[in-house]
Amino acid sequence: MSLREADFSDRIVQWQKTLGRNALPWQNTRDPYRVWLSEIMLQQTQVSTVLGYYESFLQSFPDVRQLAQASLDQVLGLWSGLGYYSRARNLHRCAQQVVQQHGGEFPRSAQQLQDLPGIGRSTAAAIAAFCFGERVAILDGNVKRVLTRVLGFSADLSVAANERALWEQAQRLLPQHALVENMPRYTQGLMDLGANLCSRTQPDCAQCPVHAECVAHLAGAAQNYPVKTRKLKRSTESLWLLWAHDNSGAAWLLRRPDSGVWANLFCLPVFASAEHLHAVLPAHHHGATQAMPVVRHVLTHKDLFLHPVRIALPRRAAPTGQGAWFDAGQWPGLGLPAPIRKLLGTST
Repeated sequence: MSLREADFSDRIVQWQKTLGRNALPWQNTRDPYRVWLSEIMLQQTQVSTVLGYYESFLQSFPDVRQLAQASLDQVLGLWSGLGYYSRARNLHRCAQQVVQQHGGEFPRSAQQLQDLPGIGRSTAAAIAAFCFGERVAILDGNVKRVLTRVLGFSADLSVAANERALWEQAQRLLPQHALVENMPRYTQGLMDLGANLCSRTQPDCAQCPVHAECVAHLAGAAQNYPVKTRKLKRSTESLWLLWAHDNSGAAWLLRRPDSGVWANLFCLPVFASAEHLHAVLPAHHHGATQAMPVVRHVLTHKDLFLHPVRIALPRRAAPTGQGAWFDAGQWPGLGLPAPIRKLLGTST
């Protein structure tokens, strides 16, 4: 090992002790349940958003056994608004497998953790490093940005072989001693650097503990890293929502299919066009519908343009073949897509 590699990990560890984040609710614990829960919630989601959800989950499900025993509806209800709902479904499945196949104890190695639903290579490494001091590298989006800049790694990460090469470089830089103490510090340090200093557009290089060895900084080329040329094209889709309500304010909701947008969540009936929506209503109701303002909802690779169509119906009516009336008091306990929850919240 070169002095540079040992020095790199030491600097990250020392910086994290004094200037990194050390007071987040999922830190200062070796409990894999709490670490796992935070890692899943933090995927593509900001810390500030996760804080409230994390506390709510722990209050409802203090341990993996109680989460495993919960219904999927309970889990989705608590997750509602956090987005990327496949994470919640995998969270529930993972808890059940931990209980059924591992006696309620999370596996202690990154390799075994990867066999559980919803846990990829980087998440497994984070859990193993934080909880068990395993010498294994993480490589989430923030860490990729830090390491490609420090190393001057200019290979295109959209090519699988190049990403594997970066994994190898990341593994090489890991601490070599006092792993139980240093691996959590080092892993958190890389996350903190990526989140707070080594930002995508305006990196604060002067405050970085490794700026003197950072190839990108020395070349004044931080914006050139990481390199990833293959980007998913964004698309758009328009959907019409039948917002049927009765005199008490109850809404007609149905569960979405197991796949596709908002899978397994409760939702207003969704249609591909206004014509399809009106086709399910008796002709004498067509004049009673009210078109609401279009709502734009941004997904990872798609913009949804939602067209709510509101109509008042008697409680005895069934607007669609499937679904049921849900009173406003029931909505908080349902897994509802964020735009639907927001839309219903505007009901008077």
